[in-house]
Amino acid sequence: MTEPSPILITGAAGEIGGVSRTVVDMLIAAGQRVRAFVRRDDERAQSLRDAGAEVVVGDLLDIADVSAALVGVRRLYFSMGLSPYYTDAVGLMAAAAREQGDLEAFVSISEYEQSFMTFEKMTAPEHERRTHLGGIVTAWSPQQRAHWVAEQMLNWSDLPVVHLRAAFFVENPILTWVALGSLADGELRLPFGQHRLAPIAAYDVAEACTRILLDPSPHISKAYELTGPDFVDMHAIADDFATVLGGEVRYVPEDVEEWNTKYIDTALGQQPHIAEHLKTLTRIIGRGGYGTITHQLQNLLGREPMTVRWALANHPRIQELAAR
Repeated sequence: MTEPSPILITGAAGEIGGVSRTVVDMLIAAGQRVRAFVRRDDERAQSLRDAGAEVVVGDLLDIADVSAALVGVRRLYFSMGLSPYYTDAVGLMAAAAREQGDLEAFVSISEYEQSFMTFEKMTAPEHERRTHLGGIVTAWSPQQRAHWVAEQMLNWSDLPVVHLRAAFFVENPILTWVALGSLADGELRLPFGQHRLAPIAAYDVAEACTRILLDPSPHISKAYELTGPDFVDMHAIADDFATVLGGEVRYVPEDVEEWNTKYIDTALGQQPHIAEHLKTLTRIIGRGGYGTITHQLQNLLGREPMTVRWALANHPRIQELAAR
């Protein structure tokens, strides 16, 4: 009997609870062969082997490594961390997949912004762009632009592509890294005013990816715009932190640019690409730029998506903070 083809997962060495790593675990639990693409052969790679995955070590910016990882693969999930070379990596993976010629599904994680980054809006006069983006910025971040270009390339490639445009993750470093310092004083300091958004749990996105990879044919050539189940403001998220941490937490709104300077520039001054992306997010959210809930995630999962509180309670950094 012919052995089933492995499913390739990139970005697989991300932290426990991240989308790629959770997809690996879910596929293995479903009895699938999984090939995990990692940058380094370290303890995270060994953890993937221990979980039952085949591990390949390589560079997403090396076409030889990418082509070797694709041998025998019919389905893949593409993810890469924030990088100025993101578009290059997508293009190389697409080129290698086209050369191989027998791919059944190329599932790509994208960003929710792509749902409104139309060509018309991106080329509109400055005052229209400023109005659309909340009055504070006229352009998207280099990372958001890279995702837009990557989606265009994949659509032009004639590959069997599925785009998953995920909204603001509960696990975004803005919430689960940068904002953690002020929690020691019982404060959640963020620059989002009284605006609401619908954060999404990485676990849910991973399950949606897994379902598509297991049965891709109904999803080919579709783009899904995924949000969390509820509109919440930062007061509600502060209450969720309080419940998870077992203490009082109150939301303290801050000025967007002052917060970006104090937190983002201080923490990520040596990583300007990542810093600019996060600052653009805070500017858009801080002016109410994400005011939509879709039900596409619920439809993909066949259940209600997880809440912010659930995602916080299951995040390793928050668990460590709660244990102190």
